[in-house]
Amino acid sequence: MTQPLADGFTRLAPQTGTHVRLAAGEVLTLLDPTGVQVSDLYCVAADDVDERLSSGRSIDFENGIRFTTGSTLWSNRSRPMLTVVEDSCGTHDFLLTPCSQQTFDILYPDLGGAEHPSCFANLVDALEPHGVRPDDIGTTLNVFMNVWADDTGDLHIDPPPSVAGDRFSVRAEMDLHVGITACSAEKSNGGTCKPIDYLVSPAWRGALPDQTS
Repeated sequence: MTQPLADGFTRLAPQTGTHVRLAAGEVLTLLDPTGVQVSDLYCVAADDVDERLSSGRSIDFENGIRFTTGSTLWSNRSRPMLTVVEDSCGTHDFLLTPCSQQTFDILYPDLGGAEHPSCFANLVDALEPHGVRPDDIGTTLNVFMNVWADDTGDLHIDPPPSVAGDRFSVRAEMDLHVGITACSAEKSNGGTCKPIDYLVSPAWRGALPDQTS
């Protein structure tokens, strides 16, 4: 059951994306209004779009692949871009690239090459007007996505453990252009694609509007 839209939040329709401009110190909150839905997040520095989110440097500097409250997300120039300030779910992925048309063509040949909405296309649409080329969009932080490795090293994608009302909030450590999505890949979202809500707050004060208000 989809929760009503909370005060100040905007709802992204399933399989869509948008651009958010964050000033340093502002907080972006992603909220799962239904449960079991992923949101891809990618960002670049507003004053130089060649400085962009780096999964590799973030994993290196944070010494792990679990990103939650207190974690920093780093740029390709080894500078902090975002700090996680709230996380009610605790499960996110920073290993897999955003789904693209090629994802569905290569990994799901039973679809017969049919055109499919994708997070990559939605991020391109959101960020290209701000000077970000498609080739500049790398590995996204896949909020609420449930990716795990077995003993052989093979990766598995299970339904997200997020429940309706779960939140993930990041504080900007520099001025940023941010692309976010309501993920388009059915497998990543328990079989159906659903909406994602988002909110930009002027500063982190330890509390956000109640999702039932």
